[in-house]
Amino acid sequence: MTKGQAESKRSDLPGYFGEFGGRYSPEVLIPALEELEATYNRLRADPQFCKELESLLCEYAGRPSQLTYAPRLTEAWGGAEIYLKREDLNHTGSHKITNALGQALLARAMGKRRLIAETGAGQHGVATATMAARFGMECRVYMGAEDVRRQALNCYRMELLGTEVFPVRCGSATLKDATNEAMRDWAQNVGSTHYIIGSAIGPHPFPTIVRELQSVISQEARAQLQQRCGALPDAVVACVGGGSNAIGAFAAFLDDASVELYGVEAGGRGDSVGENSASITFGEVGYFHGTRSLFIQSNDGQIENVHSVSAGLDYPGVGPEHASLARSGRARYVRVSDEAALAAFRETARLEGILPALETSHSLAYARELAGRIGRGGRILICLSGRGDKDVVEVARLSGRALISTGAEHEPGS
Repeated sequence: MTKGQAESKRSDLPGYFGEFGGRYSPEVLIPALEELEATYNRLRADPQFCKELESLLCEYAGRPSQLTYAPRLTEAWGGAEIYLKREDLNHTGSHKITNALGQALLARAMGKRRLIAETGAGQHGVATATMAARFGMECRVYMGAEDVRRQALNCYRMELLGTEVFPVRCGSATLKDATNEAMRDWAQNVGSTHYIIGSAIGPHPFPTIVRELQSVISQEARAQLQQRCGALPDAVVACVGGGSNAIGAFAAFLDDASVELYGVEAGGRGDSVGENSASITFGEVGYFHGTRSLFIQSNDGQIENVHSVSAGLDYPGVGPEHASLARSGRARYVRVSDEAALAAFRETARLEGILPALETSHSLAYARELAGRIGRGGRILICLSGRGDKDVVEVARLSGRALISTGAEHEPGS
């Protein structure tokens, strides 16, 4: 990279996506956000940093992730060919390790020895705990008490990795409340601590950093599909909570007008307030957790409680770049119910021998509808963002079957 290219790259870090984004944070956090932006701008053009990140992504995280053709889903859905981008095969079992690894390197470069994170499904918490163990850092992960119950396996995995899991019992005891507590911790300990935000959300520069780190998903998939099929996909489908896997899956296709982009939100149990977490479908413009985006809120701007069968989608807002893509029409956002997601979970397990995360199951349910419309000869790329081992106990419970050892009684530190 030439000096001119490096200078250009350093200045290319947008704070806004259209009308969304920005940095709406307490004053005490502004120096830390400015330090993070400056450090990232410097290191993203540093050959040594890029080499170390690439080496760890390959040797430790397991990238590039595989692209898997799904013959039985293709046959069952009667239409387009189905390809799965296998983020579930990464170390720790999801796409989250890619972002956690990159941000842990940034934390080390800033001299921060303590990591904190929020987590819903536990995938981001496990990824952060793993990187803390790998680099010898102290780590605390905030998790809603309801999610501790739903994701007891991931909770225990974090403890085994040496991380303190802090259950949050206020509010709805889910991801929104865990994020509130993580923000408070960061404000109190900002000198020693880096907050690894797990999705493409939060104050600038987090949405851009997470998008750039996760864009490797679509860069790899684009090359893999061209090598295998000699063509791009007709559509890319990914689930959307905050939206990190989806923005990573979309990034390399944004300029390809022939590729349709679909983000799948959690339609939950219905369209009433509190019954879903479809923030783009039902959200209004607002400010929350340091950014301007679309949030599910009351008429007076109070953030509402939301619901999803998947803990990772159980959040009342969406990343600002997704809000912008929805407004521009470049990506379309749809919603899938809890019931349909559970059916897709079972169908994918039965037909392909793959247990998808409940988050990902929303993508699979919508792709089933889409396959017929695109038709034979077409191709759909689905980002399989994580594996569903963590969800087996909850799926069994919802099916009326109690497993011998549920782990449901587990509390961190017990």
